[in-house]
Amino acid sequence: MLRRGKSEFQIKSDAEIAKMREAGLVVAETLEKLRAAVEPGITTADLDAIAERHIRDAGAVPSFKGYHGFPATICASVNEEIVHGIPRPDKELREGDLVSIDCGAILDGWHGDSAVTVGVGEIDDEARALLSVCEEAMWRGIAAIRQDNRLGDIGHAVDGYICSRGTYGNVREYGGHGIGTEMHQDPHVPNFGKPGKGPKLVTGLCLAIEPMVNLGGDETLLLADDWTVITADRSRSAHFEHSVALTADGPYVLTAFDGGKDRLARFSAGATAGGS
Repeated sequence: MLRRGKSEFQIKSDAEIAKMREAGLVVAETLEKLRAAVEPGITTADLDAIAERHIRDAGAVPSFKGYHGFPATICASVNEEIVHGIPRPDKELREGDLVSIDCGAILDGWHGDSAVTVGVGEIDDEARALLSVCEEAMWRGIAAIRQDNRLGDIGHAVDGYICSRGTYGNVREYGGHGIGTEMHQDPHVPNFGKPGKGPKLVTGLCLAIEPMVNLGGDETLLLADDWTVITADRSRSAHFEHSVALTADGPYVLTAFDGGKDRLARFSAGATAGGS
């Protein structure tokens, strides 16, 4: 453990990161199957059943199911739903919808956590741009996970990029987190921040980076189910997430099939400046 005040950051060995990689690959494979299954007419409950079957067939356990009473294997959040949408048999996807699919799995006691937002059938240009901005903001944050950078550098990279792309809402009430033997660990990882501020990033720290970007403002509302978070102005939202380990060689994306090699090759050895 890395101690900072009253917080304890779980620092992983190379062997433990390798175990997290196996959990991350289960999540990556599950999301690949779900992305392929998204089409008009499928319900979010159908997607949930696909996810649970694949995770359990892989010898893993869904992270989300039963977590503080959450009733499903995935979070499926449609259009104005930002995160934590509960899959339902009456929630049928329609042409042009956006669906955020958040998925977690536990394998041999270690967690993987990742999310994608997928367009249903043909989506409009505004929605395509939203998905591109949110996903790129995630990769900017991941690229800032470097030895001796600080937590604020991650949020600065995420927020800087979002702000550079136009008048999008960067959700500030929710963010990323540490991950390891629990799904949510310290530190909390905001999607905004000041460069050079916050705890120092060290080898063995594992973080989930997950921006949430809205077509409108950044204000949110919690629905009566006490889970689903929506945009206050009912604008559409996107959400992307990867679990990442900081290694001696830099960030290694545990939930990407290639470890993030292709996307991270675009960045220099240093952290990416937001908006560059």
